[in-house]
Amino acid sequence: MRVFVTGASGWIGSAVVPELVGAGHQVVGLARSDASAAALTAAGAQLRRGTIDDLDGLRDAAAASDGVIHLAFKHDIAFSGRFAEATEADRRAVETFGEALAGSGRPLVIASGIVGLAPGRVATEQDGLESGPDVAHAGGGPRDRQATARMTLSLASRGVRSSVVRLPPTVHGDGDPGFMAVLVGIARGKGVSGHIGEGADRWPAAHRLDAAHLFRLALEQAPAGSVLHAVADEGVPIRDVAEVIGRHLGLPVAAVAPEDAGAHFGWLAGFLAADSPASSALTRELLGWRPTQPGLIDDLDKGHYFHNASTQAGAS
Repeated sequence: MRVFVTGASGWIGSAVVPELVGAGHQVVGLARSDASAAALTAAGAQLRRGTIDDLDGLRDAAAASDGVIHLAFKHDIAFSGRFAEATEADRRAVETFGEALAGSGRPLVIASGIVGLAPGRVATEQDGLESGPDVAHAGGGPRDRQATARMTLSLASRGVRSSVVRLPPTVHGDGDPGFMAVLVGIARGKGVSGHIGEGADRWPAAHRLDAAHLFRLALEQAPAGSVLHAVADEGVPIRDVAEVIGRHLGLPVAAVAPEDAGAHFGWLAGFLAADSPASSALTRELLGWRPTQPGLIDDLDKGHYFHNASTQAGAS
């Protein structure tokens, strides 16, 4: 298949591209910078220069492809307090792909999130499918990404083989610039590896390579209107994460009072306080997906999070 991939040089995309190429697919990656273009070329992908704001370019690229995997999201502006702006750009991109693929039966796979779907209980692929009032996002903005995911699923009625891959808050691996790296940086800067309260809040997790494999399976096999969970670890207590970080950095592990969490963890506090375990049982049954990479705790214990440059500085 000729597959158009947005976010192709990002943390997830840079694993999805070689996964697709290795399976014999022809990949066209969206590149907004020279560095992204060079990385995609090295990975064996063709280039399409542009951004997700270039809707005409997205429409043309999708129309010329056998399928689309949409991974790009404006995380930089989302975490700077402009979450609604980021989700609006995401919605427009998905609408554009839907228009280009309508009536073709071709696949459209998008990335979405799991946090907040079913607070305090194990979320399944059947959660979050009903529309309703906006729910507060753990980072402070509206949960518009779930609305975009539901819109994607509705494209099945328009002849698009659409599916949504929900990602856990941490998709880990060597070189990860995400939440685990930030948490290690905070521990270094504060001189303590902290968790909020008892640290019992649970995060689902998956290794980047396992997540990349699921995106390929979704592209190739997922029925129209499928919701898939890229979850290997159903729920890792944040206290366990803090203990591994403390052990590797030689720092004490301590509880941070909920009222002090914002000052200690900054913008990450809302995510750490979200008890969001999730299951992938239905995904595994549907597509035969079987994670084979190390779980979160084992991956942390490998030590790479404590040597990478992205985790050397503490958060202010």
